[in-house]
This record gives sequence, C-alpha cells and structure tokens, in this order.
Amino acid sequence: MLQKTIKDKVSIKGIGLHTGKTVEMTFIPAAENHGIKFQRIDTPEQVIIPADILRVVSTNRGTAISSGEITIYTIEHALAALTGLGIDNVLIEINGPEVPILDGSAKPFVDAIERTGIVEQNEEKDYFIVTEPISYKDETTGSEMIALPGDDFEVTTMIDFASPVLGEQFAKLDHISQFKEEISACRTFVFLHEVEKLLNQGLIKGGDLDNAIVIVDRMMNQQELDDLAKKLGKPSVKIEKEGVLNTLKLHFSNEPARHKLLDVIGDITLLGRPIKGKIVATKPGHSVNVEFTKLLRKAANEQKKLKGKPIYDPDKDAVMDTTQILGMLPHRHPFLMVDKVIEINENYVVGVKNISFTEACFQGHFPGNPVFPGVLQIEAMAQTGGILCLSLMPDPENWDTYFLKITNAKFKQKVVPGDTMVIKMELLEPIRRGICHMYGIAYVGNKIVSEADLTAQIVNRTTIK
Repeated sequence: MLQKTIKDKVSIKGIGLHTGKTVEMTFIPAAENHGIKFQRIDTPEQVIIPADILRVVSTNRGTAISSGEITIYTIEHALAALTGLGIDNVLIEINGPEVPILDGSAKPFVDAIERTGIVEQNEEKDYFIVTEPISYKDETTGSEMIALPGDDFEVTTMIDFASPVLGEQFAKLDHISQFKEEISACRTFVFLHEVEKLLNQGLIKGGDLDNAIVIVDRMMNQQELDDLAKKLGKPSVKIEKEGVLNTLKLHFSNEPARHKLLDVIGDITLLGRPIKGKIVATKPGHSVNVEFTKLLRKAANEQKKLKGKPIYDPDKDAVMDTTQILGMLPHRHPFLMVDKVIEINENYVVGVKNISFTEACFQGHFPGNPVFPGVLQIEAMAQTGGILCLSLMPDPENWDTYFLKITNAKFKQKVVPGDTMVIKMELLEPIRRGICHMYGIAYVGNKIVSEADLTAQIVNRTTIK
C-alpha cells in the first residue's frame, strides 16, 4: 500500500485542555518518508519535533513531546486522526504549546483533513509486521498491553475503573477503515471526583463540560454542584440519572472504552510506522501506551535490520573460499575467522564463519558451557570488512587493514558451537585516504547476534617496519 499525505494545507483553532490557551494548528502536505512532525512556529527557533516515541517527556493526562526546552502537549487525538485516515506524511505547524482539545475527540481533526483531501504518494508504506507476541505489564496498576500477529491493524481495549457507573467496558476496532465512524467521535472522560483535583493542580484550564464526559461516581449536594459550576465558569451543573454530568449524551454506551482505544492509536502512532498486527490493551493509559510503544519500536528496529539479512545457501558455490581468503588476509589458524565469502561488491561483503567445538577459544572460555567470545565476533567482522576494503585495491595482496576504532558494539545473543555466523560488512561512506568506515552485523539464523561500527586503515605491506 502506498504512503499518503493531505492534498492541501488546512487549519484548525481551539483551546488547549490544560493550558487554556487559544492555539491554531495547520496541517501541511509533506513528501514521502517525511513522517509526522510538529513545528512550534511561535518560538524564535521554530523548532521541528518529530512525532517519535523517544521524544515523549510527559504522560500526565495526555502525551507530550519535546525538543530541548520546546514542548507540545496533548498530541494524541490529532495523531489518532492521522493514523485513522492512513496518513503517513504531514507537517503540523502550531502556534502554541498544546494541541486544542476541541470537543475532546479526534473527529474535528478527521473532518478538517477530509475537507482538504487525501492523496497517495509514490512510496510504499513501511509496515511494522508483528511476527511474535510483544507484551508490557505495569505491575503497580495491572495495566497490560500485548501485540499479536495479524494481517491488519486491529485494536481491542478493556477498561475497569471499579465504578458502579462506568463498570467494565470493552471496545474493538477490527480494521483501521472503521476508525472514522466507530472511534473518532468518542470523547475523553474524567471522573467527577478528579475534576476539582485537576483544577487545583492548575490543569484542565481549557476544560469544559462540552469537551469531556464527566462521570459521576458519587452524589453531590447542590452547594457542591454550585461551587463546581463556578470553577468551570458555568451557570449551573446537574447530575443525570445515568451518571453523566449535565445534559451531554453518550455517542455509544461504551464511549469511554472507545476513547481509550482512540488514545492507544494516537500514542502508538509515535512508533513512526503503520502496524500489521493485533493490539490488546487492558486498562490502558498514556504511560502504559508509551512504554509499550517503546517495546514495539525496539522490535521494529530489529525487524528492519533483518530485512537486510543475507540469504545463506550452503549449496551455492562461494565467491571466495578459504584458500582465496588466505591469499588476501595475513591471518592464519587458529586466528582466521572467515571461512568463505558468499557475496561481495563495491559497497558490502558477506562472510561466513562456522563455529566448531574445536575452536581454541573454547578451551578456556567456559569449557563446560562454551560461548564464542564477543571479541572474536568483532574480529570476524574486522576480517570480513578487511576483505571488502582490500578487494577495492588493484593489488590487494600488497596491502593490509589495521583497525583504528570500534564503536557501538552490541552483543544480543550467545554464539555457541554448531552455529553458523553470517557477517555483513557495509561501507558507510567512500574510502578516503585509506580510511574505511563500516557497519557490521552478524546473524545466526534469523537472529542478530552482534553489531558494531568499525574504522580501519589500509596500509601498504612494504611500508610496514
């Protein structure tokens, strides 16, 4: 499926829920692979802040992202609208610190975007495909989220606030195409006993009985209601029989659960990639959503790396066998760490190292539980990278590579006897003045076992003293 943006820019204006400040935001079309980004145009720097889970700085009654000292609050409803409409690329200019609350749902954003129109672009969507369960649980609250494999993006939410009014509720979105009709209009909600507390904390300055469902979980006398009305700037408030303050009517009997689902979609948008998979959320909230999305991001990054995983077919002839490698590298048994090369071009090389129980290192590296040392995994990368560097020389037999720097080394899985390491070394930039900058990654099966950035220098053997 192709990426999407909006046809033309469109603006929307309203009051921030917590700041109470009037703010205008403008959605602007963006190019392929731009992603969703916010820009605070009311600041001198006009800072651009990507909608990225690593930018989250607060989940207190909403999700906020920042760049340095510049923060944008309550972004989740706008993000949910974009994901609900399948939009991948847009720049959102905003002249204040908080996205307007409007009616407390995502529908005004959906309506504004649909007015300007949606267009397909020339790049395919970069999906994160859930291939195995990913779960997060908050032991304190009992909140839990899990991602499961699925062909489409599905979300299920279950809430239980131990409230006689709200009770247990369940909501389900079977396909993102249902978002507009089934989820977008569902408004945020708050318990009556929380309202006064939030007001005293300096929050919900832009709160209104028209932009939130207020759940009455205890009866209040008239004096209490009058005091609350005064704080909210209303002539009066009253308690309806169904437990909802004032005359506001629910769009759905399970509107609170549907709004929680809306929030889940908005927060997960911070992954930066559309999802193919099923999300099940029990008692979700912004904090839990964010922590869960961080796990999704980690899994998505690993999956992206696996997309570049070389295919190793042991039945295919090697590009370079051991004899040819010995003619290029100075290393000899027991320190030769590349058995064969299966791919090589001017940009990258793929080498293979078979891990045998007879490796000399196993005599001392946990004899009863042999593990191939991380330093030798790096050495295998270095030798594989050396083959790449030397292959670009007209007379490789007259040159050697000496490694100058190793950075960002990570060891993710144990390598043990019987494993076959497939090592890919890729040039990060053209070789200049004999200096090679490379990224190395080693696989065993479909798992990444190690990775690192390496810098080497090509040296003429005749100049070595």
